[in-house]
Amino acid sequence: MRLEQLQAFLAVAETGSFQQAAQRCGVTQSAISRQIQGLEADLGVTLFHRANQAKLTVAGDRLLPRARKMCQEWQNAVQDLADLVAGKQPELCVAAIHSLCAHYLPPILRRFCQKYPDVQLRVTALGSDRALKVLKDGLVDLAIVMNNRFLTTNAEMVVQVLYDEPIKVLVAVDHPLASYDVVPWEELAKHPQVVFKDGYGMQRIVQEQFERRGTTLRAVLELNTPDAFRGVVRQGELVALLPETALVEAYTDPTLAVRSIFAGLDHPTGNGNTFTDPPFTRQVVMVTTRDRLQIPPIQHFYQLVSELLPPQVNHLPLPAVNRDPRF
Repeated sequence: MRLEQLQAFLAVAETGSFQQAAQRCGVTQSAISRQIQGLEADLGVTLFHRANQAKLTVAGDRLLPRARKMCQEWQNAVQDLADLVAGKQPELCVAAIHSLCAHYLPPILRRFCQKYPDVQLRVTALGSDRALKVLKDGLVDLAIVMNNRFLTTNAEMVVQVLYDEPIKVLVAVDHPLASYDVVPWEELAKHPQVVFKDGYGMQRIVQEQFERRGTTLRAVLELNTPDAFRGVVRQGELVALLPETALVEAYTDPTLAVRSIFAGLDHPTGNGNTFTDPPFTRQVVMVTTRDRLQIPPIQHFYQLVSELLPPQVNHLPLPAVNRDPRF
């Protein structure tokens, strides 16, 4: 059974004439006859009484409502896909890391809504690994996350590097580490840490940094929002390693101090020289799939992020670091 056979059947049933059905379908009468004969052969029943007027048999009458439903479903599907290609999708779902949702995405969201006012924009703050998982499962259209090559190495994935940002130390202003301009790693390792929850890329790269240095990460608390980190660190004992974009409010908080990390390790090269590890940073990327990138609203949002987000993050004039006057 083919769609054109059902369409020919409906045309004959609704016009009562093979000739009028041919005119409606834009084909010859013999073509309509062949479609009906083929459908009858496939079903093993006669659908029309052949007389001056084509009348439905009992079998034809039973088929009619179902044929209408199937053809209508096909028309609906064609229209839905045409709307999708034309950018008339009902919503666009984005998963992004918390710090971007709070400070850097709002201007992009405003511009997108101006361009596509009829598309409902849904933005969810998620950890990077979780965001990539829901993208893979088709629950979101696009993710802005910390790069994880184990989760983005896929032929269908489109990965756009947005920026690299330093990881810094957040402490209370009267914490011993606040006396350093650049905190040595061996001093950092002496203090208990508050870290991101499992499923957040930050937890993974912090753990990797401690392991590379042969030290133990003293993680005593897990959180998942910059606000929560600031509240806990403000109490005075715990230390947090956070990316630059999660520290915007911390720079203007007189109870907190932000310090850089001396994260480099010297390695022998075998010829008497050494090389030093690069600074401790994370890479933020935008990820979607090739098929989604063909849809106009998603393509437009992707372009907005590519054009606007890196300058906002890399060139934002952050306030001067607060210093305890004793140091």
